[in-house]
Amino acid sequence: MASPPASPSRGAASAGPNGRRVLLAYFSRAGEDYYYGGRTNLDIGNTEVLAGMISDAISCDVHRVEAADPYPASYDDTVARNVREQNTDARPAIANPLPGIGQYDTVLLASGIWNVRAPMIMTAFTESHDFTGKTIHPITTHAMSGLGNTERDYTRSCPGAVMGQGLAVKGEEVRDAGPDLHAWLQATGLLSN
Repeated sequence: MASPPASPSRGAASAGPNGRRVLLAYFSRAGEDYYYGGRTNLDIGNTEVLAGMISDAISCDVHRVEAADPYPASYDDTVARNVREQNTDARPAIANPLPGIGQYDTVLLASGIWNVRAPMIMTAFTESHDFTGKTIHPITTHAMSGLGNTERDYTRSCPGAVMGQGLAVKGEEVRDAGPDLHAWLQATGLLSN
C-alpha cells in the first residue's frame, strides 16, 4: 500500500509531464465507514489511500486538508454533521491552510462523496484560492455516487478554472484501483508513459 502523502514543501513545485506543476489537495477521514451496506473501521481513509497511490505514480506536491474541528470517528455522527454543514452552506475551518497555489498549473481535488457532494471543507479550501487558468481534476472515493456534484460545485467555487476529466473510485475497491488509476492518469496526460 502507498505511504500516506505529506504536505508540499515551501520550495519549488514538482513538475510533471510537459513541465506542468501539479498539486494534489485531498481531504480524507479515517474511522467507521460505509462498506457494502454495512460498516468497517478504516485506519487510513479511502481517499488518503488513493492520494498515496497517485503521489507514488506521478510527480506532484501533496496537501492534506485537515479540519480545525476534526470529523467524528463514528460514521453516523459524521453523516449528521455533514447534513448540517450542507444545509447551512457551511465553510468548516481548515487547520492547515495552504498559503497559495499560484505556482501550480494543475490541481487534483480529492475527497470522499458525502450526500452526493464533496465535504463542505473542500469548498472552504477551493474558495480560499484563485484557480483562474488552472486545470482541475476532481477525484472521489464513494459508495454509489461516483463524482456526485463535484464538477458543478468546483465550477462554482473555482471561477476561471478549466474542469478536467474526473476519477471516481468505489471506497470498497480503492486498494485494487491501480489499473483504473493508471489508465486515468494516462488519459489526462498526468502520466507520460
